[in-house]
Amino acid sequence: MTDTPSAGDALRNSIYKRYTGRRMGPARRLLYRFAAPLILGIARLWWSSCRVVAVVGEENLEQTLARWPSFLPCYWHQHTLFCAQYLLRQQRRLPGLKVGFLISPSVDGELGAMILRRAQAHVIRGSSSRTGALALKEYYHALTRDAVSPVVSPDGPRGPRWQFKPGAVLLAQMSGRPILPMAYAASRASFIHWDRFVLPWPFARIAIAIGAPRTVPRVLDAAGVEALQREMTEALRAAFVAARAALGE
Repeated sequence: MTDTPSAGDALRNSIYKRYTGRRMGPARRLLYRFAAPLILGIARLWWSSCRVVAVVGEENLEQTLARWPSFLPCYWHQHTLFCAQYLLRQQRRLPGLKVGFLISPSVDGELGAMILRRAQAHVIRGSSSRTGALALKEYYHALTRDAVSPVVSPDGPRGPRWQFKPGAVLLAQMSGRPILPMAYAASRASFIHWDRFVLPWPFARIAIAIGAPRTVPRVLDAAGVEALQREMTEALRAAFVAARAALGE
């Protein structure tokens, strides 16, 4: 079996080299092309073993999409697994919904990008820590030009945990698109990594909660940004409380 680099591979290699000094070799490219469907298959098997018993506030998602062509789904990094899965599944039911995810422009990030593309997600290459301004620009274009709803984890991939950084507020202010807070709870789960990432056990019950959309005024001073950060922190906390209540906890 041969693996001939395409024009797209060459373009991605220029991106990798620009940001990390590395290139995607043919062996790694071939490995990723085999690994991506395998990892996605395992994730789908895990998802299917769990049972979503409640979605609280689903009308907030529907009403948001009816009013705006795109929005900013927002959840803590620890809630990625089932909030992302829920949004990807809703693309089948809601034709106007196009979900996007920020993936590192590094060589290592290509595996995650390939998995997400197979899951019918839109991929934005960038890093909130290394290419912050460019990532913000790509998010803005995705929202306003491509009608993609790019996910924001406001505490980022590195934390601090549960600290709502200003990026989502600034994006909503620039684009005129609302922030939609989300959370989920599992009846049985392990908590790993720095942010106590929620990893549900197989056959766990899952509840998802979606809060009301929050728009941001175009004119906002620093104090207003900080106030909105506190407001959205509370909105995410309230969504988690609602998800746990739906499980009877």
